[in-house]
Amino acid sequence: MLAERIEKELNKQINAELYSAYLYFAMSAYFQEQGLTGFAKWMEAQTVEEMGHAKKIYDYVFDRGGRVELEEIKKPPVSWNSPLDAFKAALEHERYVSKLINELVKIALEENDYMTNNFLQWFVAEQVEEEASVGEIVQRLHLVGDRGNGLFMIDRELGQRTITLPTNQQ
Repeated sequence: MLAERIEKELNKQINAELYSAYLYFAMSAYFQEQGLTGFAKWMEAQTVEEMGHAKKIYDYVFDRGGRVELEEIKKPPVSWNSPLDAFKAALEHERYVSKLINELVKIALEENDYMTNNFLQWFVAEQVEEEASVGEIVQRLHLVGDRGNGLFMIDRELGQRTITLPTNQQ
């Protein structure tokens, strides 16, 4: 059985993951409008991945006898000044999510909930990957700027990303 504090915080994290999906879907739409379909596809894949993260926590709460309470998801921005600005916003958001995950681990340890701590370690590792992936794109966009052949080469490369649904395996 989950402690009340853990259950409450996991429900908040479900909301944060759903917001992440919503944000990346908005970014996908922004890129689609800009004619950058590769960027749009990358963000769409990111949307699906974030939905999978929410579902993973959702399932865990039920597996531990808890109750899921979904909250309102705030509206994300709808446009950015450039592809670089959008990816900078994505990186900032991933860093924020990393802080949330770290806080959840801290709470799990304070509550002596080692099962939840173990569960959260998958998310800790995932956030390292998320920040590195988005950070690499930010670096590349800094190098090529917001226009020209370099931007279209990155667009083509990002369009190769496949959408993979996460499993509930740890």
